[in-house]
Amino acid sequence: MKVLITGATGLVGQAIVKVLHQKGIPVNYLTTSKDKISTAEDYKGFYWNPAKGEIDLDCFEHVQAIINLAGTSIAKRWTPEHKKKVLSSRIDSLRTLKKGMEQSEHQEVECLVSASAIGIYPDSTSAYYDETTTETDNGFLGEVVTKWESEADAFEALNIDVAKIRIGLVLSKEGGALPKMAMPVKNFVGAPIGSGEQWQSWVHIEDLAQLFVFAVENNMTGVYNAVAPNPVTNTKLTKELAKVLDRPLWLPNVPAFVLKLVLGKMATLLLASQRVSGKKIEDEGFVFQYANICQALKEIYASQENGVPASLEV
Repeated sequence: MKVLITGATGLVGQAIVKVLHQKGIPVNYLTTSKDKISTAEDYKGFYWNPAKGEIDLDCFEHVQAIINLAGTSIAKRWTPEHKKKVLSSRIDSLRTLKKGMEQSEHQEVECLVSASAIGIYPDSTSAYYDETTTETDNGFLGEVVTKWESEADAFEALNIDVAKIRIGLVLSKEGGALPKMAMPVKNFVGAPIGSGEQWQSWVHIEDLAQLFVFAVENNMTGVYNAVAPNPVTNTKLTKELAKVLDRPLWLPNVPAFVLKLVLGKMATLLLASQRVSGKKIEDEGFVFQYANICQALKEIYASQENGVPASLEV
């Protein structure tokens, strides 16, 4: 087996490449930067430019599976220009991949496993969402994920299996949201956000990487939530983070209106509540190594317990 990855040099992509290499599975990857192209026996880069529909068709040679992670980060102020980039980057990437597969003579691809997001679910502190939920968020995130998944479904016309992985809050000390959440806590100014009662459905990055590879190895189809079995409230997450970093929490909650003033509509990322079930992927046989938030955070900041200052961890 050989896997083609888009977004391989990002936080999640690097973790997936590591798992694939541990299993002896070679990787081809697509990059928009010619400077990032390297060639090795098990890791070979190819150039593409989704905005222009350009792709090196040699990237598909001997590839049986595609993992699609491409897309501009949503963690940036939601100006009209950035919102357009967030949507177009996801749609253009999938369309360019599909067009490339249709033109390629190397047609051995059996499955596409495409990233998605739990942001498709409506904001609610009482609902408990699983993959059968038909309601969608009526804001920007709901629009993006709906169109993103629809574009992935178009690959079914090529007679390949399509799986969409709805990713929750990814926990990693290497990047993403966690270091930004840990910084104020580490500096003694941490506090829950908004009411603190909003649900945060999270996943340890190692579990997420294993989950993508599991989906590839089993030619899975349909939608799967990539979230650990035990979602927590923002207050619980903040308290557990403070405990692991050995810092007190003494400030009142950060008011929602302050976040909205500072971040604009992007504040939705911090204030929205989505309590999401990961049971469907477990029923397929996947086992989460990090099922509880305290367990996950302790592993992430384990070296701190061995005498490494917290400042080096975040």
